[in-house]
Amino acid sequence: MPAWVGWLVDAWGVVHQGALIVVLALTPSTWGAPERAALKREIVGDTAPALAVFAVISALLSLIIIRIVIVTAISYGLSRYALEMVVRVLVLELIPLAAALYAAVRTTLPDATEVSALRVRGAFDAWRAQGISPLQREVVPRVVSGLFCALTLAVASAVLTLVLAYVSVYGFTPWGFAGYTRTVGHVLSPAVATIFVMKTLLFGAAVALIPMASVLQDGRLHLQRRNSAELRGLVRMFLAVLVIEAASLAGNYG
Repeated sequence: MPAWVGWLVDAWGVVHQGALIVVLALTPSTWGAPERAALKREIVGDTAPALAVFAVISALLSLIIIRIVIVTAISYGLSRYALEMVVRVLVLELIPLAAALYAAVRTTLPDATEVSALRVRGAFDAWRAQGISPLQREVVPRVVSGLFCALTLAVASAVLTLVLAYVSVYGFTPWGFAGYTRTVGHVLSPAVATIFVMKTLLFGAAVALIPMASVLQDGRLHLQRRNSAELRGLVRMFLAVLVIEAASLAGNYG
C-alpha cells in the first residue's frame, strides 16, 4: 500500500473517531449522572489551575508587547496606530493561538495519554463488560472539558489584555473610554469578529478532539504503539492549528 494511502486511511479514522465523540457529546442521553459528575470534575481540575497560571503569563507577556508596540509607534510618529496594532496582534492572533496550545499541553494531551493508558490496561474492556460505554464515561467528558478550557483561557486572556491595553495607553482614567471603544470597534468589525470567534472555536475543537481521536484510532494495538499514536496525534493537532491560523490570516488580511 502506498504511504499516502495509509495516511489517508489513518486520517479518515481520526475524523470518524472525532465525529463519533462530537455526536455523543451532543446527545442528551450521554449525560447521565456519572458523566455529569465526571465533566464537573474534569472542568474544575483542568480549567481552574490552567486559568490562574495562563492569566499571569499572558498578562506579563501582554504588558511587555504592549509597551514595545507603544514605544515603537511613538518613536516613528505613529502613536495613533499603536492601540489598533496591539488589538490586532495580541487579541486577534497571539492570544487564541497561545491559549489553544497551552490548553493542549496542560490538559488535552495528558488526557489523551491517560485514556490511552486506560485502554492498554484493559479498563475499556472491563467497562464494556459491565454495560458501560468507555466513550461516554471517560472520553466525552475529557474532550468537552478540554474545549471549555481552551475557550475560557482565550476569552479571559483577551479581556485581560484589552484592559491592560487601555491602562497602558490612557492610564487609570475613564476619559479615554470613548476613543478606546471606537478604536477597538473599528478593528473588530463584524467580519473580523466572526473570524475571531470561529478561529477560537476551531482551535479549541482541534486541541480537544484530535489528540483523543488519534489515540483511540491509532492506539488500538498493543502497548508498543502507544507512544507512536500519541506523537501522531500531536503532529496532527499542530497541522490542524496551522491550517486554521493560515485560513484566519487569509480571511482577515487576504
